[in-house]
Amino acid sequence: MIDTAAACTREEFPGEDLVLGLEPATLEQLIDVARFRRRIRLAPEIEGHCAKSRAWLDDVIARMRAGEPVEAIYSVNTGFGSLAGRQAFPSADDAAELSRRLILADASGLGRIVDEEVVRATMFIRVVSLTQGYSAIQWALVEGLVAMLNADVWPAVPEYGSLGASGDLIPLAHIALVLTTAPDGSDEPENSGEAILDGRVVSGHEAMAAAGLKRIPVGAKDGLALLNGTSFSLAQTALAAWDVQGALHTAEVTACLSIEALLGFGDAFIAELHEARGQKGQIQVAERMRGYISDSQLTTGDRDNDPQRQPPQDAYSLRCVPQVFGPIADTLDFAFGIIEREINAATDNPLVFPDLDRDLKAVSGGNFHAEYVAFAADFLSIAATEIGNITERRIFRLDDGTLNRGLPDMLVDSDQVGLDCGFMLPQYLAAALVSDCKTLAHPDSVDSIPTSANQEDHVSMANNAGRHLRQIVANVEVVVGVELLMSVQALELRVQAGRPGGTAVSESDLSTTAQKVSAMLRSTPDEQGKMIAHLTRDVVLYPQVRTAASLVKQRAVLTAAHS
Repeated sequence: MIDTAAACTREEFPGEDLVLGLEPATLEQLIDVARFRRRIRLAPEIEGHCAKSRAWLDDVIARMRAGEPVEAIYSVNTGFGSLAGRQAFPSADDAAELSRRLILADASGLGRIVDEEVVRATMFIRVVSLTQGYSAIQWALVEGLVAMLNADVWPAVPEYGSLGASGDLIPLAHIALVLTTAPDGSDEPENSGEAILDGRVVSGHEAMAAAGLKRIPVGAKDGLALLNGTSFSLAQTALAAWDVQGALHTAEVTACLSIEALLGFGDAFIAELHEARGQKGQIQVAERMRGYISDSQLTTGDRDNDPQRQPPQDAYSLRCVPQVFGPIADTLDFAFGIIEREINAATDNPLVFPDLDRDLKAVSGGNFHAEYVAFAADFLSIAATEIGNITERRIFRLDDGTLNRGLPDMLVDSDQVGLDCGFMLPQYLAAALVSDCKTLAHPDSVDSIPTSANQEDHVSMANNAGRHLRQIVANVEVVVGVELLMSVQALELRVQAGRPGGTAVSESDLSTTAQKVSAMLRSTPDEQGKMIAHLTRDVVLYPQVRTAASLVKQRAVLTAAHS
């Protein structure tokens, strides 16, 4: 799994340009480019590597221009999908026009314009895929995608349209429209798609001109090379996977804060217990949690000899965090492997293998089928939902005066009992979001609707899976953010009131982690510029909740815990 410490919060990437082509690209690099605008360059030797497949295609086009008979090559001199058997394009000009019409026809998506980071991640993945050297694409188009990324051109891509098979044709066509022109070079502003410029939807023509970039004429096979592949579905899944990891590790911290506030028993996290089961993720989660509470004086099992609290064995939402978060961590490891291999995969069709021992170097297959991506997204949707599920149970417990071991109801110590609701409603919010996650976690990959006259008769629905995963992790970030707010409030109440029936608790009795995270939260202004203060009476809470969710997404809790 990628090291959490490698992530940072920034508006612009502060380091060197990323050189693509020397080593396999990583998920962390995708995040840097998509979310933090890291600039990229192509290794000089990559152009020669990619030129081999294009040279074979150029020879085919030259034979067509000379009037020589040419075998049927999918997407070069045939139709698409169920029309693939119709070899109706004998001229080289027709081959180029075929590419252009494919882009025009496929740009038929609708729905909300997806976030800029999704489009940037898609273009990044497309560049990496095309530089594998099997797509026979014009090199100028690869350079054009790089230039668009570096100039922050944001094609307006609608969220609906891809089936996760046949490639992400519709969303990728909306990007290709902005990049490309007709084969004769005519600019056709009316066929340039749309892009976001200064918060406005403008034509792709205007956006490229504003960036000082020229749109590029398409040639034979270029259309399908740009449109066919798993790049869009993968972009959503990759971004979400990174955020699931952040939410998981942050929830480990907030769980520890809640366990301290609820006087949980640290024995549930000793190494021998988890090694006895032998599951890697569980062992690692327990180790991290053990570190967070190692110097806490509130998790020793000392319940002040209250017989109602013996034996010191906590509810599952406290005691079983490693057993729940461990399999989530292992699922992330599995999904990260799929994602990083897919980033570096050639996923269009056909692929051209110059060294193939036969005259026809183009091979038609199905690497565009995104079942791998759909499975990764579906599995992570289930895993991420469980982060929210168990976290909400701790939130509930913090609120309930019969379960929170002496803390005030709803975590507000008001002089006028019943006048203040305290943190009652954030638990409602968490419950609503977790319920939404449960619905969204239904696996998309088990669904399939045939298309293209039944030629494309099994699809992965990876785009839907990726979209749903992004919403799930956004929900979970809010739930973990609510636990952050409430656990810090609870710890402060514990310090103010002392242990039930016992001596007062000093701040030094809290774990170092709890002290650091609490200090970070209390020094953070909410989105309205007000400091997130200890709650003594009811206030409008949504600015705090939004800010707390942002802290989770930015991994600020982890930064504070590890400082």
